[in-house]
Amino acid sequence: MHPRYFHSVLFVAIWCFLVVSVSGQTSSNTLPQLKIACVGNSITYGARIENRGKNAYPAQLQSLLGTNFEVVNFGVNGATLLKKGDRPYWETEAYQNALDFEPDMVFVKLGTNDSKAQNRIYLHEFESDYCDLINSFKNRNQNVRIVLLSPLPAFTEDSTGIWNPVIKNTIIPALQRVAYTTKSEIIDLYSLFVDRPHLLPDRVHPSGLGATVIAQRLYDLVQQNTNDFSNFYGFQLEQFKFKGADCKLVRPKSPAKGLPWVLRARFWGHEPQTDVALLERGFHIAYCDVSNLYGNQEAVDRWNSFYDSMRRLGLSKKVVLEGMSRGGLIIYNWAEQNPEKVACVYADAPVLDGLSWPGGKGKGKGSSEDWVRFKKAYHLNSEAEIDDFQDNPLHKTSRIAQGGYPMLHVCGETDAVVPIAENTIPFVKDIRAKGGAIETIYKPNNGHHPHSLKNPTPIVDFILRATNQKTNFARVAAPSAEYRSAAGWSNGTDWWTQAADIDSLCVTKGPVDLLLIGNSITQGFGNRPHVTAAPGKIAADTFFKNMRWINAGISGDRTQQVLWRLQNGQYGRARPKTVVLTIGVNNFPFESAQEIVSGIQAVLTQAQSTFIDSKIILFGPLPTGMEANSKQREKYRKVHEGLDRLELGPRTEYNDITALFLDANDNLDTQLYSGDGIHLKPEGYQVWARYLGGKLKKN
Repeated sequence: MHPRYFHSVLFVAIWCFLVVSVSGQTSSNTLPQLKIACVGNSITYGARIENRGKNAYPAQLQSLLGTNFEVVNFGVNGATLLKKGDRPYWETEAYQNALDFEPDMVFVKLGTNDSKAQNRIYLHEFESDYCDLINSFKNRNQNVRIVLLSPLPAFTEDSTGIWNPVIKNTIIPALQRVAYTTKSEIIDLYSLFVDRPHLLPDRVHPSGLGATVIAQRLYDLVQQNTNDFSNFYGFQLEQFKFKGADCKLVRPKSPAKGLPWVLRARFWGHEPQTDVALLERGFHIAYCDVSNLYGNQEAVDRWNSFYDSMRRLGLSKKVVLEGMSRGGLIIYNWAEQNPEKVACVYADAPVLDGLSWPGGKGKGKGSSEDWVRFKKAYHLNSEAEIDDFQDNPLHKTSRIAQGGYPMLHVCGETDAVVPIAENTIPFVKDIRAKGGAIETIYKPNNGHHPHSLKNPTPIVDFILRATNQKTNFARVAAPSAEYRSAAGWSNGTDWWTQAADIDSLCVTKGPVDLLLIGNSITQGFGNRPHVTAAPGKIAADTFFKNMRWINAGISGDRTQQVLWRLQNGQYGRARPKTVVLTIGVNNFPFESAQEIVSGIQAVLTQAQSTFIDSKIILFGPLPTGMEANSKQREKYRKVHEGLDRLELGPRTEYNDITALFLDANDNLDTQLYSGDGIHLKPEGYQVWARYLGGKLKKN
């Protein structure tokens, strides 16, 4: 193992030993607090956010990290990084307070206001001013961990485009140079919001839910150990020759546990957002050139040797394979011969059949020059040999499927260069038929270019899951930043109002017969202050009329919010005879089915601890996905398959009531469900309440 990695791993091991030793002898509250300063402008301050004291991203980060951390918000409205800007952060009381705080870690979120017209004339001083700011914290604590956060995009009035290109074209590149110069870490927030204008209600400032995105990203980084610095988009790039081939290795500043890595094929640096996001999370990114070999045996042998050399550096046994376009040939041909070495495959508009490209034997145009080189690489000298050629990934689906590693394809639906009908579509069909695990993201009105996704989160999450590096936020207890009046709440109220109302009812109304815990679907039964929409009220009045009951459903809640409410609320004082848990559907856009099941299991475990004498009825998510074969329904089925396997204990029963809400074709019954395939109509509440009333009568 390389000495640098040995020392990093040794540090992590010693720290973990100390934490375990201390926690085994005393309360976790006695551990020394890590002090985190959040320095920044209005976005850090929490401008335009309802209840900013609890919903600005520093406050949400504090909730996620818990009591062993002290997170303080030093944000200032309108602040600039530039000393000559119209409101320099340097001249604020918050800056002096941040220095006096003497933090162990500093998140710096400045730069947006420096892009304004009146400040642009001083942008030539941006890098030197930023370095001075960083050094001012290092002068107080030479071991302070500095993390630079890129500005968010600013959208046009109709949210169809980027209003301020100075941020992307000038500010962010300068930020990356500062990160390299000062050996600071860096997080790309720009890409996390570039396709999410709905999270910026005024097109500049994130809502509370947008702040959640930032807080979760910062939480992930806090968990990482720090190491070295960088220069590829802010990370250290090494370029070298290996057996005559051009090679590259980009090192993360904070290597992740196990030293995961990516081996990329072709088009180095093109659409780098996935690679940059993985570097932020501690992955190494490697490249070994196999140009003009088109995935032949010589290319596979070269990668075999390169893989061995990376392993000698201490990188993980299983590698993530990333291939764009013709890179699909080498990643799958190598994976077919080395299945035990593959963590997962991310293929982007991949070539999977040389006859399609570069041969142009189908609907694609092909490439005559590449076709000549392709035939030479595979020694194809006649039409008969071409007709008999079986060395494409498309011909190897049986062994590829048997490899057991997950695969993701991102493709343009209108790709005329590498047509999906000749490459990804038949490949996916064969892989699934042979038991392989493959996911697809098809981009409408997208040709061969651009590759990747503007916001790489779906790709990054796929890779993090496959390498066991993803934080399952479904299990991390956290309050919500939900604030919409459209959530069925009185104007001027937010999530915290709803949580406080429920706590008050639990204290004053207990003991009760029934406690309903969940999200907006549960909230729809009404029977609570500040809830304005109650499509289930008639059903509740009919089937719960002789009961004392509390509605603890809150619109927008996911498993992590219910977990937080159970841990921090007054629910135990309700002393319910029966508790109903209906949660999970709002996790669908963010977590995998397996992660959702794990989150529900965490909620159930907490509920069993909170309600030691109560009967618990677990529904998980109610049926979702209007059509039987929709992706939403497919995920729903996987969640319930997982719930059905849980060990529940004697006081808990699991109920799958899917059949109650389906029509003759297994689609959701439109008389019971609204068009979103999630929320119940009043008639749907009648069905659910009747079923629940029957269960309660038996209990």
